[in-house]
Amino acid sequence: PLGTSRKFWYLDELSVPMSSITTQQQKRLYIDPRMLPLLEGKRVALVDDVISSGTSIVAGLSLLAGSNIEPVVIGAAMLQSERWRETLASFGAEWPDRVQGVFRTPLLTKAGDGWLS
Repeated sequence: PLGTSRKFWYLDELSVPMSSITTQQQKRLYIDPRMLPLLEGKRVALVDDVISSGTSIVAGLSLLAGSNIEPVVIGAAMLQSERWRETLASFGAEWPDRVQGVFRTPLLTKAGDGWLS
């Protein structure tokens, strides 16, 4: 029910600003208002493909919190580095421990002809 592509029935008050390391432009994250009744009172997982800086997951948490929905877990296919932990902890101390990932990778930096972790 969350997405960055605004549909005509989405409401601006059910959105938050969002940024990520993969896009330069500022965008908004929306929740489909038709999905709210399906989520209320349910166990919800917030899932993203990659968590790197943590900013997009915090946007999702903010949007869900504004709709009185608290995920029980955050899932990701890839956890890139550990820098996301501080960002999530600033939103709430409980959040870093609720993150589950399929695999972890270091944050690589270009160094000459190769890469360093």
